Amino acid sequence: MRPTFKEYNQDQLWLFPPSIDELVPQDHPVRIVDEIIEQIDLRELISTYRVEGKPGYHPKMLLKVLVYGYMDNIYSSRKIEKALKENINFMWISGR
Repeated sequence: MRPTFKEYNQDQLWLFPPSIDELVPQDHPVRIVDEIIEQIDLRELISTYRVEGKPGYHPKMLLKVLVYGYMDNIYSSRKIEKALKENINFMWISGR
């Protein structure tokens, strides 16, 4: 008798790919970080930014990424950068 396996096909196309939001559980800590930072008044922080030059990332997004990274015991900027490319929770909180 031969063993049976579930189908495995890395090239399988999806008719409707899931949104990132669907892949992050509603009770995941990344959502708590998002909710808390959304409630913080960041006008004073934002006012320190200059209007000249190329537009930068939004300070609110950067703060969310830093806080979640620290919460996940990631302190290195290079490791945070890697997580933003590979970790679905970091992708979600940064808006990709």
